[in-house]
Amino acid sequence: FHLLDSAALVADQHFMLQKEVVDRMAAAPGSKVYGRLSVMLQWRYRIEAVLDVPPEAFEPPPRVHSAVVRMRPLPADSGIDRARLGELVTVAFSQRRKLLRHTLGRWLQDQKPDTGFDLQRRAEEVSVAEYVALARVT
Repeated sequence: FHLLDSAALVADQHFMLQKEVVDRMAAAPGSKVYGRLSVMLQWRYRIEAVLDVPPEAFEPPPRVHSAVVRMRPLPADSGIDRARLGELVTVAFSQRRKLLRHTLGRWLQDQKPDTGFDLQRRAEEVSVAEYVALARVT
């Protein structure tokens, strides 16, 4: 999440990380690994899993698989407060298997009672754009 602070300063970033982390960063809504990390990074970056690196590529070979990820910053959205979006996404994914009406419903009522947002879904079914739109109106 610390990379969000420098998104406007960097044109293109490449990192080698554990494959499972890269998978979470690049995950699409509806996938098992889509979560808070996916939403927050995809809000500010175009994430691309570039290549997988097997353990045999290292000496000694680690017990984990690695992957290279490319992160290109997206234009900043001045209408979105990062802390607000972060809070929204944290609450939504706090109990990821529950419907949003159980996790996000009360939070939304405290913010703005009628958003028209469909709470009959799970957090992993909501797109990044929908989270951003919801953060904008609350």
